[in-house]
Amino acid sequence: MSWKNQLLRKKSVVQMLEQVNKKESSLKKSLGAFDLTMLGIGAIMGTGIFVLTGVAAALHAGPALVLSFVIAALACVFAALCYAEFASTVPVSGSAYTYSYAAFGEFVAWMIGWDLILEYGVACAAVASGWSGYAQGLLAGFNIHLPHALTSAFDASKGTIIDLPAVLIIVIISALLMKGTKESASLNTIMVLIKVAVVVLFLVVGVKYVKPENWSPFMPFGFAGVATGAATVFFAFIGFDAVSSAAEEVRNPQRDMPIGIISSLLVCTILYIAVSLTLTGIVPYYLLNVKNPVAFALSYVNQDWAAGFISLGAIVGITTVLLVMMYGQARMFFAMSRDGLLPELFSHVHPRTQVPQKSTLVVAVLVATFSGLLPLSSLAQLTNIGTLFAFILVSVGVVVLRRTHPQLPRAFRVPLVPLFPLLSVLFCGYLVFNLPTLTKFGFLGWLSVGAIVYFLYGRKHSRLATKDDSSQT
Repeated sequence: MSWKNQLLRKKSVVQMLEQVNKKESSLKKSLGAFDLTMLGIGAIMGTGIFVLTGVAAALHAGPALVLSFVIAALACVFAALCYAEFASTVPVSGSAYTYSYAAFGEFVAWMIGWDLILEYGVACAAVASGWSGYAQGLLAGFNIHLPHALTSAFDASKGTIIDLPAVLIIVIISALLMKGTKESASLNTIMVLIKVAVVVLFLVVGVKYVKPENWSPFMPFGFAGVATGAATVFFAFIGFDAVSSAAEEVRNPQRDMPIGIISSLLVCTILYIAVSLTLTGIVPYYLLNVKNPVAFALSYVNQDWAAGFISLGAIVGITTVLLVMMYGQARMFFAMSRDGLLPELFSHVHPRTQVPQKSTLVVAVLVATFSGLLPLSSLAQLTNIGTLFAFILVSVGVVVLRRTHPQLPRAFRVPLVPLFPLLSVLFCGYLVFNLPTLTKFGFLGWLSVGAIVYFLYGRKHSRLATKDDSSQT
């Protein structure tokens, strides 16, 4: 087989579904539409609403932060429709990686899988570091302080060695994920309800202290600031794509996957807009460059009792993000390993819990190492560009699969194809354009490493390559 044919070889939807039905490599089907919605909200609503809102308002958008959220949400809405069609058509673990395998072929699928490894891995590590900061702040309120060396990632100038709380929360989350998917989803649902209640508390208490004069000037940094703010707060929407990683563990994926993806994004968008309006109405935007803007706003109007609940809700909220992102990362390794593009270790399914425990354990070790030892602030933007890249490919993939496989049964169909997928590409491309140049070069470097790994390992060990070899003998 020529190199060109190797790079473009595709997995058919029939092959994927046959692979899913193999008992030795199948995952337990235990989730419904409500579970998926809660997983989506759990993944989306966390660091973005509790941390990024203040930074984006103070440095980029001002009170026009609400427009930044609308722009970012539009990019996500069109992409979410595309994910929903794929998830209802190809209900297999792997998210954008799996969809690309069917639409574009093996090499593009590998590259998007490699991209998602970056997205989930860096996001998990960054979220764990954020969780550590909130947890240490809560402990400090009870006059409990960790040894300074254990409070942050390694920094010789500051005397820190390891971020111990970040490592501990990853160990706890990974242990929970290895117990079973349904157990993890049930705990996630409880935590999601808590953090939604906390956000509603902020809105109810804060609306009485909103001063319309704080919304003037509405756009202090011009529309360029709004666009940069949109590229920044896009991080707040990352996570709904992780819902599609659960497709193989859903009882009725054709019906429930679109419901879970779209409803979770809709709920979070409404809450984000409401919070950004209330936040900038309570506090002048230039004072919001703090790590805990939502709690800070209530303290600003002397509602310290509510601010305490907000801090607790932030810890719970960030925990659910970490839970779902680590879940998605483990399923990504599982799907790529089952196709032979990664070592077989990652696709081993525990016979009792029916979850990829070894894959989850490897993810935990990697993320704990990164979050515990490495300062990841400079890598946060890589998560954004990696996700946007995935969104663009999935959107294009919907159009491609409509043309190449029009006969496939689609429980959910993106309306107005190719217009809506094209709008998704345009919005996501616009956000990529507004990311820092250094981020773009860093992303290209990561993809270059991925290409090398594919040619040295994945190309030769691919299950499709094995089939091709056997058919020629």
